Amino acid sequence: MTTSTPVANAQAANSRFALIIRTLRRVVAMFQCIPDSVISTLGRFSVAAIFWKSGQTKVEGLVIDLIHGDFQLGIPRLSETALDLFRDEYRLPLIPPELAAPMAATAEHFFPILILLGLATRFSALALLIMTLTIQIFVYPDAYPTHGVWAAVLIFLIARGPGKLSIDHLIARRYG
Repeated sequence: MTTSTPVANAQAANSRFALIIRTLRRVVAMFQCIPDSVISTLGRFSVAAIFWKSGQTKVEGLVIDLIHGDFQLGIPRLSETALDLFRDEYRLPLIPPELAAPMAATAEHFFPILILLGLATRFSALALLIMTLTIQIFVYPDAYPTHGVWAAVLIFLIARGPGKLSIDHLIARRYG
């Protein structure tokens, strides 16, 4: 009959702990192998979709929804509900609703397209980050968890760029 001593028990526990630590280190090392390009591409498509869908709520005459397959090609125009939204709910300081509504609708269509293409990505992400901060500070101050996620993605794009699947990358390789 074999009996365990306190020293043997401690050695076995240390051995199990060391195995767990080695395994965790391997898993973390695998996580660190995720390319920035994968993160950038996912971030670009996700943040572009958020702002594009918001922009689509502000216009009539043009509907492009790749998720639901809704398409209506036409000349976009600002919807009356968008103007009402800026007059009644958003109420931005310093910018009249008649100017803020078309500016927001334009920005929410223009910058997501650039981000999707990976063209002028860092500057487009900066523009959307400024828009996010404006929304957070002046419109929906209690929505910081959502806006924080948007800001994290946008800051990543500003800091690391759009990744290899982008026009910016092709331009950088060509003119480097």
